Amino acid sequence: MNYAGSALVKHERLLVWQRSVGLSVEIYRYFASCKDYGFKDQITRSGLSIPSNIAEGVERRSDKETIHFLGIAKGSAAELSTQVLIGKNIGLIDADNSDRWRVEIIEIAAMLGGLMNKLAMASD
Repeated sequence: MNYAGSALVKHERLLVWQRSVGLSVEIYRYFASCKDYGFKDQITRSGLSIPSNIAEGVERRSDKETIHFLGIAKGSAAELSTQVLIGKNIGLIDADNSDRWRVEIIEIAAMLGGLMNKLAMASD
C-alpha cells in the first residue's frame, strides 16, 4: 500500500498499521464467498481488530493508553494466527496462504512488541 502524498493521521504513518490493514483486506477478500459463516466472522473480526486497535491506541493522548491498545492488537494477532492455523487444518485455508499469513502475523506482532517497548521506555 502506498500512502505517500496523502494527508495522513498519525496511525496511518506506521508501517505496522499499513501492513495489518493489508493483511486484513487480504483475509476479508479470501473469505468473501466462504459459507462457514461462524469461522468467516471470527477470522475477519480478529483481522480487523489489529489495525483498528493500533489506530485507536496511537491516537490516544498518553503512552500508557497507546500501549494498552497496542497490547490488544498484539492479542488479536495471536488470535488471528491461531485461527489461520485451524483454518489450514480443517481445509478452509490453503497451505500457501496460511503459511504466508502466519509469517506476516508474526512480523506484525514483533513490530507491535517493539513499539510497545519503545513507548514504555520513553514513559519511564
